[in-house]
Amino acid sequence: MDLHLEDKVVLVAGSSRGIGLATVRAFLAEGCRTVITGRDSIALTQARASLESEFNPERVMACEGDLCDSGVIKTVLASVSDRWGPLDCLVANVGGGRGPIGWDLQESDWHGLFEENLSCTYRLVQQVLPAMIRSHQGSIVLVASIVGLESTRAPLPYSAAKAAIVSYGKNLARQLGPFNVRVNSVAPGNILLPGGSWERHLAERRDEVLREIEAEVPLQRFGRAEEVADLIIFLSSDRAAFITGSCMVADGGQTRSM
Repeated sequence: MDLHLEDKVVLVAGSSRGIGLATVRAFLAEGCRTVITGRDSIALTQARASLESEFNPERVMACEGDLCDSGVIKTVLASVSDRWGPLDCLVANVGGGRGPIGWDLQESDWHGLFEENLSCTYRLVQQVLPAMIRSHQGSIVLVASIVGLESTRAPLPYSAAKAAIVSYGKNLARQLGPFNVRVNSVAPGNILLPGGSWERHLAERRDEVLREIEAEVPLQRFGRAEEVADLIIFLSSDRAAFITGSCMVADGGQTRSM
């Protein structure tokens, strides 16, 4: 299927590894001009080298920095604009879920995970929007999680922040519809990634984890980063031109709510 993405300018936040890197590969395979970002200079350099060996190096741009920082976001967007012009698509793949489990938490636990997830997301979107509104076109995909939709054992602040991201995306989509700017969210389930939390859990308690996946996930397996990436690029494309304000779940059937 032709997704009509060739030559689109795309920025994927948090793309030196995992779902972000898989998403960059998917965009490049469609002929996009794609910006990869990350805070880890070594991981970013390795990712860039790998991508440039697979795809046209002229379509790969790497920007190091913390996209939770408004100044860094401004610098990155200026660099992209100077080279390729305004963004057509943004994938806000920011944040993390490490934090204490349980209800007896410090305020800093809440502030930290909300800052890392929700605040970083809206800062990035806020700076991308003016150019998209001026050009009367654009697609934004927010990477949430099923922990924002279901009751799980994830840290409470992380779950609440991801739920807030889904709500933010849905309400923002209503406001941006008249400007032909679409906003959608994706909610991945248990995705097995090199160096990720599930890889660590498997190393520590393999049999227990596999029993949990078999019991909770109807497809009885982990998901792959590439499966989430395929959903992201579809939502970013003109093939999804009538889809906005949605939250698409990729979890092997784990969530039970509608």
